[in-house]
Amino acid sequence: MQWLELEGAANARDLGGLPTADGGVIADRTLLRSDNLQGLTPADVKLLVEDVGLRTVVDLRSTHEVESEGPGPLRAVERVRHVHLSVLPELGEMTDAAVDALFSRRERTLKRYPDDPMCALYLGYLEDRPESVVRALRTIADTPGAALVHCAAGKDRTGVVVALSLTVAGVEREAVVADYAASGTRIAGIMARLRASPTYAPDLEKRGGDDEKHRPRPETMEAFLTQVDERYGGPLAWLAEHGFGESDAQRLREKLVA
Repeated sequence: MQWLELEGAANARDLGGLPTADGGVIADRTLLRSDNLQGLTPADVKLLVEDVGLRTVVDLRSTHEVESEGPGPLRAVERVRHVHLSVLPELGEMTDAAVDALFSRRERTLKRYPDDPMCALYLGYLEDRPESVVRALRTIADTPGAALVHCAAGKDRTGVVVALSLTVAGVEREAVVADYAASGTRIAGIMARLRASPTYAPDLEKRGGDDEKHRPRPETMEAFLTQVDERYGGPLAWLAEHGFGESDAQRLREKLVA
C-alpha cells in the first residue's frame, strides 16, 4: 500500500500500483482515499496539492457531518474542486459512526444480508443513494489530476466507492479486498481522530466497544462484491442500470489504468 503519511489524517493512501486482471496496474496519483480531511496541516496540503497533484475531493459524508465539521483546509485551495455526495439517507444527524446511520431501520437493513450487518449497510448505499455512487465514479473519471475519495473513517463509504471504481478498472478482486482491509492496520489512529471530534465522539460513545469492533474485515468486502454479482449481475451491470454505461466505464479505465 502506498500510504500517504499525513500529519492530519490517519488513513490516506494512493491506490497506484494495484494490479489489473489483464496485467496492468492502477496509475500513481490518479485515485486516492482517506479519512476525514479536517485536520490537514499546511504541509499535508502542500503534499497533496503540489506533490501528488490533487484536483478533486469526493466527499461522501452526510450533510450534517459537513455542516458540523465546517470547511477544512483544502477548501481554501482554489485549484481543488469539492464534490459532496452523501451515500446515506439524509435522516437527521447521520454520520458513518452514528448509531442512527448504522442501525436505524435495523430490521430492513439486516434483511438485505443477515450474515454480515456491515455488508447489509453497504448494499444500502446502492439501494438508497445510487445517484451519489454513480456520480462519484463519474467525477473520478472526469478529474484532470488526482481524485481523493473520503468520508469520516475512510473505510466504509469510501471503501464501497473505491471498490466499485477499482473493479470497473479491472483490478483483481483479491487486490480490491486487500485494499479495503488495509484500513484495519490504521484503525487505532482512525478511531483516535474520530473520538477527538465533537461531531463523531457522541456516536462512538453510544456504540461502545473497542477499536477492534470497527476494524474492516476482508470477508465483508468479499460478501459485498459477491452479493452485487448475485443480485445485479456485477458492478458493471448495476452501474449501467443507473446510467453509468460502457462509455463511462471505459473513461474510468482510461483515467485509472497506467
